[in-house]
Amino acid sequence: MQLTAPATRSARRTGIRDTDGMAVASFVLGLLGLLVLNVFLGPIAIALASVALWRGTARRGRALLGLGLGIADLLVLAAFMATDNTMSWSL
Repeated sequence: MQLTAPATRSARRTGIRDTDGMAVASFVLGLLGLLVLNVFLGPIAIALASVALWRGTARRGRALLGLGLGIADLLVLAAFMATDNTMSWSL
């Protein structure tokens, strides 16, 4: 039994690091999505943040920010589509 306990513990640490990475990635992609490619980066940020929160990330704040920014990306896209009737940024 002791042989499997360290392996399980290290696998858990790796899983936590993975979810922390997803939380940070969702934040970065959501922030970047406000500037470029919001049609792609917004949904990816939302998905990564949702998975990170579901798995119980230690970086819950960043995951929530990523979720909020991903939603903001889609709202910005919807606003531009409503004003220009296109899916592009034209100033």
